[in-house]
Amino acid sequence: MFSLALKNIIYYKGRSLTTFFLTLLSTLLFVVYVAFMDGSHKSMLKNSLDIYTGSLQIMYKEYRENPSYDTILEGVKRVEKRLEGIAGIKAYSARLESYALLSTQEDSVGSMVTGINPQKESQISKLKEALHQGRYLEKSDTTAIYIGADLAQRLKVKIGDKIAFVGSSIDYSFSAENFEVVGVFKTGLFEFDASSAFVNKSYFDELMLSEDMASYIVVAVGDIEAVESIVSYIQTKMPQDIEVASWRVLMASMVQAMEVDSIFGYISLGLFFVVIFFVIMIYGFINISTRIKELGLLRALGLRSFDVTALLFLETALLALSSVIIGMVLGGYLAYYFELHPIIIEGMAETYKEYGIVSDAVPTRFDLWTICWNGAVVLVLNFLAIIYPIYYTRQFSPVEAMRHV
Repeated sequence: MFSLALKNIIYYKGRSLTTFFLTLLSTLLFVVYVAFMDGSHKSMLKNSLDIYTGSLQIMYKEYRENPSYDTILEGVKRVEKRLEGIAGIKAYSARLESYALLSTQEDSVGSMVTGINPQKESQISKLKEALHQGRYLEKSDTTAIYIGADLAQRLKVKIGDKIAFVGSSIDYSFSAENFEVVGVFKTGLFEFDASSAFVNKSYFDELMLSEDMASYIVVAVGDIEAVESIVSYIQTKMPQDIEVASWRVLMASMVQAMEVDSIFGYISLGLFFVVIFFVIMIYGFINISTRIKELGLLRALGLRSFDVTALLFLETALLALSSVIIGMVLGGYLAYYFELHPIIIEGMAETYKEYGIVSDAVPTRFDLWTICWNGAVVLVLNFLAIIYPIYYTRQFSPVEAMRHV
């Protein structure tokens, strides 16, 4: 049966090549499209996490619902000590966030002022890489402030200018200080750049009476895919009143947005495959209907109806499997290549920076499992498309089939 199927494929080489290339192109487009879609989501997520959020955060249990001094994390050094030696953690650092009034002679703006450890923070976020003017914070800084470009524009300040800080310390008493602008950063996220400023936490703790306290501890992990298992393990190391939240919890709105985008992407692909399915089915119907006389002769020579059906399925399997495998290999190669060498579209970051895309690179995501199920979908479509043409041929008796014109 196999040799007969192979002979038929070779004999009807025009039809076979058309079916082969149609399936190959469908597989290739499917694999590459999904790779670019997943790659863009991963890139968007990585940009958002690297800019500020981090892979996971450790905080007091009620802090996410009620971020205030009443839910601040105490005993930071004790918590950080429990993080030492945990596999998968790349870096961690405590942050103290406080909303305050920043004023100059020109204007006053409410802003989030955050105390950070400059050295540790540079291993977690892109604040240092986002330097636009001046310099980044240093370990020895005291009254130095590092502010967003849009915030600097709103306050009409430049490097070396003074900014008056008025806020509330941990005991709810007033705290005030004059900070000197040493650096301006620009991440591309308008809201973040317009409302964020950073100071050295060691000095900020003196000003805010927050020694060994933090709003939360931000943690960066080596493998973002393994973050949930790391979160579970860290949680077992922490007291019951401390929560460990992954980026999926911290950025739930972005996760939902990416899921919705994926759904619409797959709906578009679904419409594409509906068209491909009917094209393959119609072409298969035309192909098989022209062979009714040949199939009737085979049945008259002694082949059962089941044998003829198996022959047609075998022909489809040989063509579909070969084309899908080649399509998967080519698509996988392109996905792998463009993951290592992303396509650069100049100016894209400027256009989409309000959505967190701060890079002109358009990467793909190479994932063997995704490529395999992409190919499996196309393979199943090929087998589904052959069902009706086979059903049509089975309506003819051997004599009717041999007389068919």
